[in-house]
Amino acid sequence: MQKTETEHPKTGLWAAVGAYLIWGFLPLYLILVRSVPAMEFVGWRIIWTLPLCLLIVAVRQQLPQLRAALSNGRTMGWLLISATLIAVNWVVYVWAIQSNYVYAASLGYYINPLINVLLGTLLLKEKLSRFQWAAVALAAVGVSLLLGGALTTLWISLTLALSFGTYGLIRKQADVGALPGLTIESLLLLVPASGVIWYYSGTPAGSSFAQSTELSLAIMLGGVLTAIPLLMFAIAAKRLPYSTLGFIQFLAPSIVFVLGLTVFGEELKPVQAACFACIWAAAGIFVWDLWSRSRKPAAI
Repeated sequence: MQKTETEHPKTGLWAAVGAYLIWGFLPLYLILVRSVPAMEFVGWRIIWTLPLCLLIVAVRQQLPQLRAALSNGRTMGWLLISATLIAVNWVVYVWAIQSNYVYAASLGYYINPLINVLLGTLLLKEKLSRFQWAAVALAAVGVSLLLGGALTTLWISLTLALSFGTYGLIRKQADVGALPGLTIESLLLLVPASGVIWYYSGTPAGSSFAQSTELSLAIMLGGVLTAIPLLMFAIAAKRLPYSTLGFIQFLAPSIVFVLGLTVFGEELKPVQAACFACIWAAAGIFVWDLWSRSRKPAAI
């Protein structure tokens, strides 16, 4: 009997780790396209993501699934919302990195797992153990330490956390596979993305894509770095409990946090170091609890 998507938790785990590793190191790529305005870059990002998705759909022979989703009004409604959420997330994140608000972006994705746990327990009725609740509380303490010193950029952090947390929840509920769903999201965003590119091509500076071969290739690479991790995330969202997915996500902001300290040269304040310690302690408790409970059936 063929297994369903939710019956492959190990595949979901590796997909989640891969996605968050790519997202963690994404600021290094954004250095290459720093001269491109955030809105224009996101427009190009969408345009170059769509053909890659369509190619993979064809290779994997998922065109029937794509057509089925396109003809389902309820699925298209969910994907329109998820496409809007991910577009907002992209614009805010790229702008934050370009503006040297690396810690604010990192904080947003530290808050995001707490949003995931909240959504998973309240809306999906997922259950947490006592140790997992302790991990949530410890992570909340760590985030609250940062909130006190980040009020001016709090809107960046909250926008990133809420938009991506809600995006993942909708993708988990939408009746569509990971790749066809991402393809449709890119298709829905194609018209506004094209409008943004048309606007920037009419400005005195012109389109960034035509400025140099190196910059054009770097912009095109954005399609790959968009499609691959989002596809992996969509797979993980289907196959893992949402609260578990949330805590794996601490991997990405931790990498971004370290990049902000080393590559981008931002000052690390004592309160930020304390938050970092709390977050990793919470993640360690959560992962240890999952591992220890997974071994219990084998001991019977």
